[in-house]
Amino acid sequence: MAEPLNTTDADVSAIVFPVSTLRRVAAALGYRDFRVLWFGACTSSIGTWMQGVAENWLVLSLTGSAFFLGLDAFLAQLPIMLFTLIGGVVADRRDRRHMLLGSQYIQMATAFTLAALVYFNIVHIWQILALSFITGLAQAFGGPAYQSLIPSLVDKKDLPNAIALNSIQFNLARVIGPLLAGVALATLGMVSCFTLNGLSFLAVIVALLSLRIRHTPVVTTERVLTQMRGGLSYVRHHHALFALTLLAFATTFLGMPLLTLLPVFTQNVFHQGVGAYSRLMAFSGAGAVAGALVIAWLGRFRQMGTAALFVQGLFGLLIIGFGVSRSLPLSAAILFVSGAAMMTAFSTITSLVQLIAPNEMRGRVMSIFMVAFRGGMPLGSLTAGYFANVWSAPTTLVVDGALLTLVAVYFLARYRVLGEDWGLGT
Repeated sequence: MAEPLNTTDADVSAIVFPVSTLRRVAAALGYRDFRVLWFGACTSSIGTWMQGVAENWLVLSLTGSAFFLGLDAFLAQLPIMLFTLIGGVVADRRDRRHMLLGSQYIQMATAFTLAALVYFNIVHIWQILALSFITGLAQAFGGPAYQSLIPSLVDKKDLPNAIALNSIQFNLARVIGPLLAGVALATLGMVSCFTLNGLSFLAVIVALLSLRIRHTPVVTTERVLTQMRGGLSYVRHHHALFALTLLAFATTFLGMPLLTLLPVFTQNVFHQGVGAYSRLMAFSGAGAVAGALVIAWLGRFRQMGTAALFVQGLFGLLIIGFGVSRSLPLSAAILFVSGAAMMTAFSTITSLVQLIAPNEMRGRVMSIFMVAFRGGMPLGSLTAGYFANVWSAPTTLVVDGALLTLVAVYFLARYRVLGEDWGLGT
């Protein structure tokens, strides 16, 4: 007779632990509407990253200038600085799904337009810059609506997990998109990247149309400018929100040039082509996925703000390391770790803002946060592009990394003095 299977407690734990861990990491995906929107957004993000890689290479091929790389990134984000506050007010007053649908339609149209310009060989730099601005304009109204919609799809206890999973889909796309872009550029040509991006918006459009949850706006007779001023006043007088908003701006202003200047490093420092560039982008994206997975597993935890500040300081040191590295394998490893650090800081800061913001003002609070968070990207990219031409790309990144580390040290010192007034200690 066969011996009975001897299953020890350790064996059972080995089986149960991965299952429970997986459930904890994917908690928000248990909500049907969040799951549908997550997969749609992931598909669209893959297309967006494919276009981003191809567009950067197109701009560099047409102009040979780091400044125009920075200018293109600046113009794509400029509408977010100019119009996101209005978009936040509208997100509190109108159906957020309808706002998002309009944003997707416009972005799909710009992708197809760029594909046509490249296909007929009539593309000029001013056309690329104009289309980037229009895309940014659509995102200025779609962004607050999307950020405000997420908390209505899950319970509050799973909100940090949902935000981390949202970061994961974006950064999975940042891994897959550049790799697909490299293959598409080598085999099908640049037109394919822009065309596939246009088609990818259909996925998120279908997802939005299938959502069961509806947003019922608060009926108000207040003017848009009055509500906008109310939102600004609320954030300015709320210590935690004000601190987190400043942190978001500093992190993107000083941190995102690492990716903006990556084509320059690929060509001028490593003397490689578009294939190496897409692989380096993928390393950064893979690191970001790893960082977001950690945050998804942790969920809501004590000392979230302190952890974000320590990771932000590490991110600054990694940027310095990338700036001084002349080894392609070492730089790829640094990009992986820096991607994890960047996403850990971003996800934690965003989770804290979403947890603090009241639902009736969520659109306005998130629009102000997005102006700082997203607005730091174009300003940082434009500034870095300028100084990369005046000095060099490596020197520019070393300065940015040093400043980012100093910002983290400053906020940590202030946190110790002000304690719970920051709202970062819980």
